[in-house]
Amino acid sequence: MPSRETARQLWSIALPAMLTNVATALFGIADMWAIGRLGDAPAQGAVELGAKFMLGLLNVFNFLRTSTVALTAQGSGRGAPDAQGATLARAMAVAMGIGALLLMAMPWTIPGGLDLLEARGPLRGDAASYVAIRYWAGPVWLANCVLVGWLIGRRRVRYVLAVEIAANVVHVALDLLLVLVVRWGVAGVATATVSSEVLKFALLAAVVVREGAAREALAALGHRATWTRAELMRLFALNRDLFARTLLLTAALLIFARAGAQAGPVTLAANGILFQLFMLATLLLDGFESAAQVLCGEALGSGSRRRFTAATRAALVWGGVTGLALSGLYALAGARLAGAFSTGPQVIAASAAYAPWLALLPVLGAASFVLDGVFVGAGWTRAMLGTMAVAMALYLALLAALAPLGNDGLWIAFAALLAARAAGQALVLPRLVRRSFSAS
Repeated sequence: MPSRETARQLWSIALPAMLTNVATALFGIADMWAIGRLGDAPAQGAVELGAKFMLGLLNVFNFLRTSTVALTAQGSGRGAPDAQGATLARAMAVAMGIGALLLMAMPWTIPGGLDLLEARGPLRGDAASYVAIRYWAGPVWLANCVLVGWLIGRRRVRYVLAVEIAANVVHVALDLLLVLVVRWGVAGVATATVSSEVLKFALLAAVVVREGAAREALAALGHRATWTRAELMRLFALNRDLFARTLLLTAALLIFARAGAQAGPVTLAANGILFQLFMLATLLLDGFESAAQVLCGEALGSGSRRRFTAATRAALVWGGVTGLALSGLYALAGARLAGAFSTGPQVIAASAAYAPWLALLPVLGAASFVLDGVFVGAGWTRAMLGTMAVAMALYLALLAALAPLGNDGLWIAFAALLAARAAGQALVLPRLVRRSFSAS
């Protein structure tokens, strides 16, 4: 078992991060619950497709958060506070550049993405309305990734939690008002999400200014050292690998959503509900990923193999225990929880039929989520990309082989993706540790 001190450090980061991620999950859960009160399966399916579209569009840029966590933590481990301001400046510059490109590509991205997801008929119209509203908050979402990553890298997770709770209280209130009272339907769900994202940015920016980081970052913008070739290449190499890896993972999620859409609106809505519950478990387990990023990044920055090994062991042990607990909860109450997100009898029945797969996913995914944090914190992004590529190949092969099983085959393939990712990372981990700490 991990030492008490290592476990304490792990939980001091993981617990606030878990609570923050639960608050984040309320975005999707509140949206699905509110639109589900209308008893309109196509509208609920449209929100699911629109949310998957935005997830696919933006989540590939989540490297802005993860790379910022890793580089900020490594700077802390080296005892180089000036490097943290430079990290924030570089990451925010990249975020704003990507945001501008996304807005310019908007006229082509929305129809192309909906075609890819095979959104047709009334489903397409509602999904397009949802995406057209949420798209404008894309640059804000990117900026929030940077600010959250920077604060987590400095172990300011409690501030992130407070901001997330405040933004989600507003989000849920707007869902209730705009969907159930004003009756804006799909447009109300999208408007609530955009409003809460803008509020989150304002609150995060206020925290960063209070920390003095805004002054550090502004000063770093004018320093030649911030933009040296070595620093930029380090940032882009890290972000390139994380981008490609996230692109593969996002493709897997979009393929999952597309397969559900091909099975009809009822199956799509049921899969969307179960997937939101899975995302809730994922975001809880991601608390250990965030802790591993920070602790392993600090250990690498200080050159301490002992600290690195202790942090990895602690994250795997406690992440595994939490994964088992979540799987047990979903095994006992998964169908009942899923049924609370719809009033349509067909959707409720379909959710209950596929709920057993939901119970399997947390325990399968725990190790891969934790090891993602270890690999990112250490900067082993190329190895993480390679293991993801192998797991993705297995996923695609199983989708083809298990097509006769219908939606059950889809869930089996997705479960195998999680297991394969963890197995691949575990196999290469010892070699990477030896290489990175050969002098320790």
